[in-house]
Amino acid sequence: MLRQTSLGLLGLVVGAALTIVGFGAYFTNNATLNLVGFFYGIPLLLGGLALRAAELKPVPVTEPISDRVTTLRQQQATATQTKIRNDVTRFRYGQKAHLDSSLSFLGLSPTDEERPVLTGIREVETNGAYTLVLQFQSPLIPLETWQQKQDKMTTFFGPNVQVAISQPASSQIEVALISTVQEPS
Repeated sequence: MLRQTSLGLLGLVVGAALTIVGFGAYFTNNATLNLVGFFYGIPLLLGGLALRAAELKPVPVTEPISDRVTTLRQQQATATQTKIRNDVTRFRYGQKAHLDSSLSFLGLSPTDEERPVLTGIREVETNGAYTLVLQFQSPLIPLETWQQKQDKMTTFFGPNVQVAISQPASSQIEVALISTVQEPS
């Protein structure tokens, strides 16, 4: 639940409430509550504002996950697939974009303006294998550049991951991370 909660918003709400209580206590000569408002409320309020300014919202899961895919995830998902899914579906702070360092390492983010934007993820089954599909908006990096990086991506996201790249629509790229872990017998 905490993964889906904005710490910035939480800081703003609690900080604002404590600050209002502090100001109210100041005007009613209640020194104890006054101190709480000023020494806790204002810093929490400012911290909440700072977190909101540096907040990166979670990417949406674009398709409901079937029971079959959930079972495959439990049996076959690699540590990398699990880490990516957990990282991009929670609030992040101090990052410019989801997977920005990974895209930079792979040579798919020469500048901030050219960086592809992760717009969603989905979990599907590909020939009996668990697959995590990363959906990017990539207007400035063509499909051919993505395909040239496919071997590097396989090594980067591995082991036990095969990468497939597709372009479902203009300016959209999908990177499928297909688990090669065998199902237990």
